[in-house]
Amino acid sequence: MARRVNAKQLGQLLIERGVITMGQLDEALKAQKERGGLIGQILVDLGHASEEAIAQALTAQYGFPYLPLENYDIDPEVVKIVPKNVASQFCLVPVDKIGSNLTIAMSNPLNTLAIEDIELVSGLCVQIFVSTGTDIKKAIKKYYN
Repeated sequence: MARRVNAKQLGQLLIERGVITMGQLDEALKAQKERGGLIGQILVDLGHASEEAIAQALTAQYGFPYLPLENYDIDPEVVKIVPKNVASQFCLVPVDKIGSNLTIAMSNPLNTLAIEDIELVSGLCVQIFVSTGTDIKKAIKKYYN
């Protein structure tokens, strides 16, 4: 049930920002009811919003900083901390490690299961940045091959 509340809040925020209309949100919520998935991704799939607009709304709503990965260089040693299957499954990529803190860029910062998983596997304290799914998939392809 909590996910639906988040979806509504994200939808409202996107309406307030002028990214989507109420009609587009209703269409996306209907699609979500039929096939599941995250409201942000559904809005992108329907062509109503860009990944960047969704990522920036998430950063505004939840206070996660936004990190465009396009021109970001990731240390190969940092990449080794998170296994490729975990990175792909949760659409995230490790970007930096300072002391016992691991910085992760992810498209869905509300996935607490993914964060707990990585903290357990790495023994590090995870800090979250938001990035687009496309940026993260490109980074996974670039750094894990």
